[in-house]
Amino acid sequence: MGIVTSEEYRERLFKMRNNIHMGGEVISRDDSRLKPALDLLSFTFDKVEDPTLKNVITATSHLDGEKVHRLNHIHQSSDDLLKKQECTRLLCQKAGGCIQRCMGIDALNAVSVVTKDCDDVFGTEYHSRFIEYMKNFQKNDLVGNCAQSDVKGDRSKRPFEQSDPDLYLRVIEKKKDGIVVRGCKAHNSNAPFSDEIVVVPTRLMTEQDADWSVAFAVPADHPGVKQVVRITAPREREHLKMEQHFGVADSMTVFDDAFVPWERVFLCGEYYFASMLAMLFATFHRHSYTGCKPAITDLLMGATALSAEYNGVEEASHIKDKLSDLIATGELVYAAGIAASVKATMANSGTYIPNILYTNVGRYHAGINLYHEYETVADVAGGLPATLPYEDEFFASETKEFMEKYIMRKDGISAENQHRLFRALSDVLCSSFAGVSQVGGLHGGGSPIMEKIAIRNNYDIDSRKRMFKKHCGIED
Repeated sequence: MGIVTSEEYRERLFKMRNNIHMGGEVISRDDSRLKPALDLLSFTFDKVEDPTLKNVITATSHLDGEKVHRLNHIHQSSDDLLKKQECTRLLCQKAGGCIQRCMGIDALNAVSVVTKDCDDVFGTEYHSRFIEYMKNFQKNDLVGNCAQSDVKGDRSKRPFEQSDPDLYLRVIEKKKDGIVVRGCKAHNSNAPFSDEIVVVPTRLMTEQDADWSVAFAVPADHPGVKQVVRITAPREREHLKMEQHFGVADSMTVFDDAFVPWERVFLCGEYYFASMLAMLFATFHRHSYTGCKPAITDLLMGATALSAEYNGVEEASHIKDKLSDLIATGELVYAAGIAASVKATMANSGTYIPNILYTNVGRYHAGINLYHEYETVADVAGGLPATLPYEDEFFASETKEFMEKYIMRKDGISAENQHRLFRALSDVLCSSFAGVSQVGGLHGGGSPIMEKIAIRNNYDIDSRKRMFKKHCGIED
């Protein structure tokens, strides 16, 4: 099969067991409250036929030579990484934000590397299991969610030191036919709309953390899994309908003594490789951010420029400076992703790993500039996005005339278009969706401090010291 339609994707999703907990009840995946985020995931299937994405949105599987979705591909070259980055940016531009589908394949790329390395050292069979799993994943064009972040409890303590050992997901029993796991993974974007939950470790592990050093995959409706979900979307419109009304989802995914058969287990107790897997998922995912975050900057720049135009100040020098800053930020992050792709290395499994230094530099700059980008939009837009009357007032007989008269700014731009702009700006800046997007943009894939640590750990500072010693005439 390799490629499926959004209708086929929805059909199989709606057949899944109801294990979504939201608003104090258990709901099905066709519940209307889930629709904005479900429509977003469906969008990633629909765009396979978009001619402007023809050269980037599909790839050739190295497993069977069949055509697969780019976001289901295991990277086999620098060019694959470049096309994944480009595909992510283009899809996010078209969707108006995050597309929620990169986490799963970022995790699977990391698993493809670590299972082979672990097998080479310990003679395990993880990689062959992964290959069979991946064949099925690609054949059926599945959606994966990466469940990495544990709830962590006391951050000063390691997993084995926690007063409640379940605050990091762990293996509580090994059986002849599989393992039993218990714990909770947090911040699981797109989990309610995924076919598979791919679990990987969240941090460096020690020998004493062996029970927590586990990686596996289960169906998203597994009998031992409960998804506790929240959905966020831009405000509904009654009159000024938008072309797309997409939302995002996150789950606290509870594993309640869930049984996982061995064929779906990719690590179990190998703490060194668990640490490597945690790091590699972060690397692949931060590389994805060098595609999606420039797209967000593109959209915020468009919002800033349009606000300036509608307010009649687009020629002001300080406005041009602000736009230049946005351009520089977005393209610097994207350039770091390109460098990470070009400087990629091939793992023993054949998977190409983006350069860790450039990947983290790109994600770091995306994170530390994010709130400044939103501040720029707010600065140019003014206060109206925060105080804009409700949409109904622009259509009610007693207030319509006044609303249309007093929203006007620059001549030649209709009241409706002024209203549409500031209604959208209110969603971008002042809604619950805006708040979630901003915090997610800062912390998703790792907070800036984590990128700083990765940058420092992967940079040869000592050689630079020796370099300058030579200039000073200091003997080593």
